[in-house]
Amino acid sequence: MTKSIEYSGNQLPQPSIIPTPTRPIVKDYGIPEDEEGLLNWDFVDERMANARNYWVATVEVNGRPHTVPVWGIWRNNILYFGGGPDTRWSRNVAQNQEVVVHLESGDEVVIFEGSVQRIQDAELMAPIDDLYEEKYKIRHGPPIWILTPRVVFAWGTYPTTTTRWLFGT
Repeated sequence: MTKSIEYSGNQLPQPSIIPTPTRPIVKDYGIPEDEEGLLNWDFVDERMANARNYWVATVEVNGRPHTVPVWGIWRNNILYFGGGPDTRWSRNVAQNQEVVVHLESGDEVVIFEGSVQRIQDAELMAPIDDLYEEKYKIRHGPPIWILTPRVVFAWGTYPTTTTRWLFGT
C-alpha cells in the first residue's frame, strides 16, 4: 500500500523543464519514426489551459480502476485539481498517488501519466483558489492535488502527430 504524498513546501512548486518531444514506440499503429509532425508543447499548454474538465483515473485498493471528471487549474505547466477528501478517487490517491489525467477530446488528445501530491494548507493554495474562483465562480478550498507528470502523450491527427514527452522518472 502506497501512502499519498503531502506537499510540505512553503510555496507552490515551480514548473518542470519541458523535455524534448519524441515519438512513442507502438508497433503496427502507423506512428512515424521520424520527427516530422511532432507537436510542440504549446499544443498541450493551450488545451490544458482551456479545458473545463479533466478526467482523473485512479486505482482502488482492490485493483479496480476508477475514473471521474474533475475541475482544475492549469498554471505554469502544472495541473492543480480538487475533490472532496471523501470522494472515491480522493480516497484512492490517499493509498496510491499514481494517476492518469486526460482531457475529454478523443480527437485532440492530451494524456498525462504521473503522481499527485496533496496541498492542505489554505494559505499556500490561496493563489490557486483565486484562479479556481475566476474560472468556476466558486472557491475550492483544501485539499488540492498537484500533478507531477512522468510522461505526456498528445496528438491532433493520429497517428502522424502522435508525440510523447518524458519527464524525469
